Amino acid sequence: MAVAADNEKPHAVFLPFPAQGHMKGLMKLAKLLHHKGFFITFVNTEFNQNRFIKTTGPDSLSALPDFQFKTIPDGLPPSDADATQNVALLGGSVRRNFLTMFRNLLKELNDRSTNSKNPPVTCIVGDGVMPFTITAAQELGIPVAVFWTFPACGYMGFYQFRALLDKGYTPLKDARQQTNEYLETEIDWIPGMKNIRLKDLPNFFRTTDALNDDIFNLAMESAHKALEASACAIQTFDALEPDVLDALSSMFSHVYTIGPLQLLLNNVKDEEKDQLDSLGYSLWKEELGCLQWLDSKEPESVVYVNFGSVTVMSQQQLVEFAWGLANSNHYFLWIIRPDLVTGESAMLPPEFVTSTKEKGLIAGWCPQEEVLNHPSVGGFLTHSGWNSTIESLSAGVPMMCWPFFGDQQTICRYACNEWEVGMEIDNDVKREEIQIRVRDLMGGEKGKRMKKAAMEWKELAEKATGPHGSSSLNLEKLVNVLLSKT
Repeated sequence: MAVAADNEKPHAVFLPFPAQGHMKGLMKLAKLLHHKGFFITFVNTEFNQNRFIKTTGPDSLSALPDFQFKTIPDGLPPSDADATQNVALLGGSVRRNFLTMFRNLLKELNDRSTNSKNPPVTCIVGDGVMPFTITAAQELGIPVAVFWTFPACGYMGFYQFRALLDKGYTPLKDARQQTNEYLETEIDWIPGMKNIRLKDLPNFFRTTDALNDDIFNLAMESAHKALEASACAIQTFDALEPDVLDALSSMFSHVYTIGPLQLLLNNVKDEEKDQLDSLGYSLWKEELGCLQWLDSKEPESVVYVNFGSVTVMSQQQLVEFAWGLANSNHYFLWIIRPDLVTGESAMLPPEFVTSTKEKGLIAGWCPQEEVLNHPSVGGFLTHSGWNSTIESLSAGVPMMCWPFFGDQQTICRYACNEWEVGMEIDNDVKREEIQIRVRDLMGGEKGKRMKKAAMEWKELAEKATGPHGSSSLNLEKLVNVLLSKT
């Protein structure tokens, strides 16, 4: 793309939902648009920007030319500066406070008296669950894309929340419906999704007070507001979810599959790739010693364990996972965030630590994609978050799935039943099940079949992100939409 001067470049403002996984997805797309010639303003909350600077250093904010960071307040009271914020409280603030703050920022960015060196805002890329970005773009008369950091099946699940409400599936009559056979109810009317049960849908609908549940309402409002966007982009690829994507394409005229994002970024060459790589994503300090430890292990001999940035568990669940891993007698790399255990610090039994000192490595955070692509990693015990799942597919690594919340239930269902790369673990985790599953994953017949399927998906992901692949072509289409005049 030829441009006359920096202040004449197209200017895209990115706004992720203020959580690690969402920031990572939006940041990768922002890098890709920067590579296409856009001036980028990436907007974090003040809370997350402070965490980002603490982790990556202040110099990271100026790692790329024509890529600036701005902040808005999150409207929440102070909380632990090193822990993930309460998702329900964030959802409520997004619904009630963020539009006004975002409008003020856009006005500031377009003020020529103070921003004459930077181009005026020409388009917005908002997180799918930040629906007010569509309103803000409509007020300015500029194109807006919503970007779903979920898979297509996850987005379709959220889109059904209004139907679940209308048909009386939600709100739940009482909390017992959370655990009884009610959640086994089959749903046969969702376009493009077969053999789905209530338990396989994003679990935010499992509320007893739908009227006042901010997360349920934010998800429902976001899914339907997206119909008004200039483009609806999803981090997936055509071959992975054809039935759901066909159904979505009949609802939208502007669905673009753009993924896996990291494989698209890998296509950027030379010095610019080094610049893009220098701008990180993490809100936790990555411990690079993990990679050296993996270097000392045999190919496909290590189980990688990471439950993501939001999942929490009880101390008892932590202990069951620990002894299951120990008793499997396989090497493991286990990422344990400081806030992984609900309401307290994660405490592993001393005898576990002693008995696994030759077999395991515990770390607080790591560069996950490098770990998954390391030849020593043979399997992934995951919470089925979408970043983790698509990164595992891109690396050809099979999974054990322990979904926590949101669309992770839906992703788990697809990983295990549609893509055949995963095996689900019961929510009531027991060490005996973990031991058996790890051994099956790492050397059993099912594990071998899953590995074969994972490698096939890796090849298809690489094809989609190749020069003439569907995701590469869709990225160009998205660029054209964002360059258009509304």
